[in-house]
Amino acid sequence: MGKVVLVTGVARQLGGRFVRRVQRDPEVERVVAVDAVPPEHHLGGADFVQADIRQPTITRVLAEHAVDTVVHMDVTGTALAGGSRGSVKETNVIGTMQLLGACQKSPTVKRLVVKSSTNVYGSAPRDPAIFTETTPPKSLPSGGFAKDTVEVEGYVRGFARRRPDVAVCVLRFANILGPAADSPLAEYFALPVLPTVFGYDPRLQFVHEDDVIEVLRLASHDPARSTLNSGTFNIAGDGLLLLSQCARRLGRPTLPVFLPAVTWVGTALRTLGVTDFSREQIRLLTHGRVVATRQMRETLGFKPKYTTAETFADFVRSRGPGLLPPEALAAAVDKVAALPFASGGPERGAPVGAGREADDSAHHSAN
Repeated sequence: MGKVVLVTGVARQLGGRFVRRVQRDPEVERVVAVDAVPPEHHLGGADFVQADIRQPTITRVLAEHAVDTVVHMDVTGTALAGGSRGSVKETNVIGTMQLLGACQKSPTVKRLVVKSSTNVYGSAPRDPAIFTETTPPKSLPSGGFAKDTVEVEGYVRGFARRRPDVAVCVLRFANILGPAADSPLAEYFALPVLPTVFGYDPRLQFVHEDDVIEVLRLASHDPARSTLNSGTFNIAGDGLLLLSQCARRLGRPTLPVFLPAVTWVGTALRTLGVTDFSREQIRLLTHGRVVATRQMRETLGFKPKYTTAETFADFVRSRGPGLLPPEALAAAVDKVAALPFASGGPERGAPVGAGREADDSAHHSAN
């Protein structure tokens, strides 16, 4: 008998892609795809079950299909069409609690894989240069998706203590980008002009959606030897980019805003429904975040196909040309950087405008 894999969050493009991919694994006999709403994309030969993981009915789904592997992808920062931030938080937190309760009661479940985020580390002025999986955050996230992920991981750790026979793998993904990316940061990069925090040029890491699918597939393998892939792992592409580099490669002009006014800008954007410019998003675009990926390579045995720069390049190609030619924008940024008021640089990271393309090779030491 092959594995029976249950996947949550399949109405989203990423969940649908994973369902179609994992069906091709020879050791997988059946895939049960779960979401509260029917997906608009096809799911191959998977059995779709319309169920809300916030409801106790998920217990019956696990039992009826004798599921042995659960891949929990319904932890996200954006709502589906017509959804709200409140419904997203309920699905992230309450949904995870219900799903874990169902897994705890199930005698057949042997492996649990959870899609988490490097947002759990937060973003603060005195953060370490690089976060490892065991680095405690200097300041816990106070709201939004980042706080959801902290709560989700807390519940997952509790489940792991109660069911030590179940192999638990938590994947902390850096910012996910790609042609079909659906995230607050992707929405931010889609703005015609990018609001930035004056005096800061944060360091950012990305992971390609193709690599997300592959590492989830790897982590869901072989329950009989599942302890080999248990634990918590940072997942990110090699290297990093500065926000100024991202803006130039997109061909997007930036609008530097003094820090006290950034919150007002975020509120205005949320009111217009443009993007989730939450407090934690502002912190990321101020202080940035970089994580180490040694455990991903050495313990999990995964090497991303795309670097951070290559991931962003593929994202840019999918979005089409920006308002300004990247070469002209780069020249303008460099001229601003040479002005006297720009010479002091930010509190952390590189000086404003210092993200020249030639500097990319200097940022690969993070991994």
